[in-house]
Amino acid sequence: MAAARSPAIWLAAIRPQFLSVTAVSVLVGLAAAAGDGVPPRWGIGAATLAGALLVHAGANVVNDFHDRDADAANDERLSPFTGGSRMIQDGMLRAHAVALYGYLLLALGAALGGGLALSERPQLWWLGMLGVALAIAYSAPPLRLSARGMGEAAIAAAWLLVTVGSDLAQRGSWSPVPVAAGAPMALLVAAILLANGLPDRRADAATGKDTLVVRLGPRAAAHAYLVLVAAAYLVLVFAAAGGVLPPAALVGLLAAPASLFAARQLALHGEGRPGRQLLPAIGATIGAAHLYGVSVALALVLARG
Repeated sequence: MAAARSPAIWLAAIRPQFLSVTAVSVLVGLAAAAGDGVPPRWGIGAATLAGALLVHAGANVVNDFHDRDADAANDERLSPFTGGSRMIQDGMLRAHAVALYGYLLLALGAALGGGLALSERPQLWWLGMLGVALAIAYSAPPLRLSARGMGEAAIAAAWLLVTVGSDLAQRGSWSPVPVAAGAPMALLVAAILLANGLPDRRADAATGKDTLVVRLGPRAAAHAYLVLVAAAYLVLVFAAAGGVLPPAALVGLLAAPASLFAARQLALHGEGRPGRQLLPAIGATIGAAHLYGVSVALALVLARG
């Protein structure tokens, strides 16, 4: 286990390739506050970003621990996007070390959130506790939401909390703006989980992990993906039409072609034996979430005044 002492091993265990979507969600929240003329508080913003990344990283590692049996059985994974980090399965880290590492990261993220709550932001106590609870309940028994077909709902709720919490940490009060800007982002992040579930579905089903894809089957899951991403863009359109978001926020619709491309690919290839033909759909789904978040964040800041 000498390799376990390498920082690269511990870094790989948090699945850093997925953390940027959390950074973008924080950016949307910060932009929502800035767009309403709230003076930026850079220290609080940095702490918010660090806390969100720690919780996401911890959730990834905790997921690896609790999904270790399903990941061990998964010979159809599409690395590095599905099937977990493989730290346990490849003998890089022992299961108990992974569990300890994941819960330590969650504790550090919670501590940062607690510090923000103490800095005149008491509402963050509730958001932070709910966020950490979702991070644990997603994978860990007794709830194990991801194995009960509720993973996508949990992910959408968690990422909406990231955006709303990032705005609240700056603004100090509630606002509908981060909800309207963050809800489409949250749905697009949930779509990443749904797309990733297709290549993992056989191993998940064989090990009793009853994900939404397992419950629906690949054809209905592809339809559910389309509904999910369509809902994301409809929320954006309605929010702009209702005046909650500035018209410039409609630039987020630039991500729609990538989502529609992914929906088409999942419909074409989702029912066959999972293979690398699903990679373009997964990549487009991840790209759409990032493009939406960055473009809307810029629009909110630039539309100020």
